[in-house]
Amino acid sequence: MKYIYLICPFVALISSQLIKNLIEMIRYKKIDIARLTNGDGGMPSSHTAFISSITMLIGFKLEFDNPLFAFALVVSCIISYDSMGVRLESEKQAKAIKELGKNHNLEFKLKEHLGHKMNEVIVGYIYGIIIAYLFSLI
Repeated sequence: MKYIYLICPFVALISSQLIKNLIEMIRYKKIDIARLTNGDGGMPSSHTAFISSITMLIGFKLEFDNPLFAFALVVSCIISYDSMGVRLESEKQAKAIKELGKNHNLEFKLKEHLGHKMNEVIVGYIYGIIIAYLFSLI
């Protein structure tokens, strides 16, 4: 399949974003269209599904001892660490700043859904691996 290395991660990204929104619709009993395009945070991590799918597709198609797989794996780890570390801390800071603003009658427009918990990243990895495996069969 032509462009498989581009199609696979975008299928993982878009489908995981749809799954995330479906989970939130069921959980909160409301539809939030803005979350489809601005879907940072939540279960599963679409960023992780995106990067893990391309990483694993490289492994499945080009073999796991390929230097390109090693490079992609390192990038995957950095992205996952960032989503759980830096972005999650930024989310906590945004919530704290908003709360401070409420106490002083100020309104700050900050995104609160930024980071991921470990279980959201793990499920994102698993989902990305499944998508990559399915694409490797093509």
